[in-house]
Amino acid sequence: MARVPAAATKVLGQLPKAPRALARRYATRRPLPTPELVTQPHPWVRALGLITVVLLGTWLGLLIVGNVRVPVGPMNTTMTLRPSVTGGTKINVSPLGALTLDSHIAPVRLDVNVDQLDPDRAQALVDHPERLSGLQDEVAQDVADGTRDLAVRSCVAVVTGATALGLAIYRRPRRALAAGGLALTLLAASGGTAFATWNPESVLEPKFSGLLSSAPSLVGNARSIVTEFDVYQKELARLVTNVTKLYDATSTLPAYAPDPSTIRVLHVSDIHLNPASWKIIASLVDQYKVNVIVDSGDTMDHGTAAENGFLDPIEDLGAPYVWVRGNHDSRLTQRYLEDLKNVHVLDDGKAKTIAGLRFAGIGDPQFTPDRSTVPGGDAANELAGARLATSLRDQKASDTPVDVAVAHEPVAARQTDGEVPLVLSGHLHHQEMELLPYGTRLRIEGSTGGSGLRAIEGEHPDPIQTSVLYFDRATHRLQAWDEIELGGLGLTTAEVRRHLVEENQPGGPDPTGSPSPPSSPSP
Repeated sequence: MARVPAAATKVLGQLPKAPRALARRYATRRPLPTPELVTQPHPWVRALGLITVVLLGTWLGLLIVGNVRVPVGPMNTTMTLRPSVTGGTKINVSPLGALTLDSHIAPVRLDVNVDQLDPDRAQALVDHPERLSGLQDEVAQDVADGTRDLAVRSCVAVVTGATALGLAIYRRPRRALAAGGLALTLLAASGGTAFATWNPESVLEPKFSGLLSSAPSLVGNARSIVTEFDVYQKELARLVTNVTKLYDATSTLPAYAPDPSTIRVLHVSDIHLNPASWKIIASLVDQYKVNVIVDSGDTMDHGTAAENGFLDPIEDLGAPYVWVRGNHDSRLTQRYLEDLKNVHVLDDGKAKTIAGLRFAGIGDPQFTPDRSTVPGGDAANELAGARLATSLRDQKASDTPVDVAVAHEPVAARQTDGEVPLVLSGHLHHQEMELLPYGTRLRIEGSTGGSGLRAIEGEHPDPIQTSVLYFDRATHRLQAWDEIELGGLGLTTAEVRRHLVEENQPGGPDPTGSPSPPSSPSP
């Protein structure tokens, strides 16, 4: 039997002890920490955060690098896209003011800043007037080129802004690139929405602010707008050309040349003893070369004899003054006005021809100068309106039709539907234009006195509102109207909005034609 060396025996003897030794060895070691789960944010929270980064990055990108400088005709402009809730186009003509167009509905607005008038290009147009014939195409091409450049730059701006902000916040390239891609998609969707809702006729009804409030009187009259604005590219070129005229007009203060084929009517209402109204009316009469003023009532506040002296400036306004009684005007007020020169009081449906137009009106049957008086309600005004409608029918039967009817209360004015092309009213202290079912157009004027002493009752002062109505001298039909709004008590803002009647819009019926009168409602 072979003998095992002693050294091997010693080693083999230690083998059974190894597991126990290892167990004792590892038992003395500290246990490894159990890893804890990290709470992940909700997917909606992550999505909301990403959207916030995209929107903020898009806005920063457009703000910093998203604009292009474009020469448009004789002017240097800067075109920019801006985030917006309502969309549209805003043309800033510093320091004259701004024009706002409802050109499209999208979450982006196009801002066009007219930086300066290039003297060399402007002088070239003056020296070579034959170039004006090609100015429309040149302006349209300039705007098209600028729009393409703006689209490319805006894409780069939103992708760069969103990606950079995403990288700074998330510190993960994939998440940052996702933000940039989402921003580009958002811009493309906004551009598609703007294209789908584009309204080229919006330039026909711009909203003026600042010194540009005088634009309608400087740029042209209702007839020139109807005949000159036929397609969008020509409209846009005319707009740019007119801005050039505005720069020249405001610097040289030219004399205004009225169009003899247009009758201008200044519609005022609800002055309520505001002495500032007379200066405003006199200024508008001079600026717009108004032919006749129509006051649809509530000139006074309580109709007392002590207030009659307030009416004396009417004699010096520079135009005939047509007036109907409101519910704050008394019979005493009416008799005082009848004795003033240049004043024509309308009542009981009697008609008068003034400045080429035939007017008829009726006074408010109610006199409610204070809140303690119980009004007669709509029934009294409906009856008064019916009397006015009967008078209008009689005038039409005698071949002397009335062009404009006047009643203080819209309830009374609506009773004349179908008997007259246009009826004017007030009372509501805000402006409205409504086409009634039988074809009569109802114009409700705001308060030309800013609601008088009542202006301080609310949180904000009421604005001073009035309108200039443009009539064709041949047809006596309304062609256009300008809504004028001045800041109320303590405010210095001014806005003018030009509107055209439907038949004067591009593609509409011939504005010089005489449309057949609307059918009268059955009794």
